[in-house]
Formats: sequence, C-alpha cells, structure tokens
Amino acid sequence: MDNSLEQQARNELGTIKITNEVVAIIAGLAAMEIEGVAGMSGGIAGGIAELLGRKNLSKGVKVEVGEKEAAVDLYIVVNFGVRIPDVAIRVQESVKKAIESMTGLRVVEVNVHIQGVVFPQEEKDEESTRVR
Repeated sequence: MDNSLEQQARNELGTIKITNEVVAIIAGLAAMEIEGVAGMSGGIAGGIAELLGRKNLSKGVKVEVGEKEAAVDLYIVVNFGVRIPDVAIRVQESVKKAIESMTGLRVVEVNVHIQGVVFPQEEKDEESTRVR
C-alpha cells in the first residue's frame, strides 16, 4: 500500500480522488454510531484523554490510503460499564463497512485504541471535555 494523500481512480470520464480527510470523517462517524462509544479522542495530556466534539471527529482518526486499500487507526473514549472488546469489535465492523461501501477501498485493518472512559456523572456535565 502506498502512502499517498489521496485515493485515485481513473476511468474514461476522468479521475476520482478521495482524500484521507474524507476517509477519516467516514470512519469517525461510523465509530460514533456504535453504542458504548462516548466520543473520539484527540490525544492524552497529563494522563487524561481529550474528548472531541462532532466537528473534530477526524482528529481522533489516522488513515493511510493507497490506490485500492486503506488502513485506519481510531482513538476512542468509551462509556463506563460497557464490555470494551465487544464495543471495539463493533467499531471495527462498522468502520470497515462504511469505508468500503462509500469509497470502494478495501479496508485491510481497523485498529481501535481505547484512550479513556467516561463516567456517568461526567456525561451529564456538558462543559466536561476531559475524561479519565
């Protein structure tokens, strides 16, 4: 797989280009649809994961897009009490299906990195942007 910035397809009418950013947004939205996912993580500062809003979903996703294949790394925060392996598997399946159906790329891997857990009292606090 080459590390080009955009996926290209050539046909008789011209070229179709799908940028990494588009693939990352598709992946982020597909992950957010899964019950148990509290949000995407923008990174960890001082041992605390930053919870991203819907406008910044792609910041919690890293993609490598080649001509016909894509690999995805997702950085997510889950809700307390969920069975993390089950949530992660559902995220992997959802992301793979969404990218493949929308772009035609073959997804070779979806790596899920659990960055934190949101506790019930934190969910109610609308100003809370950090989780443990």
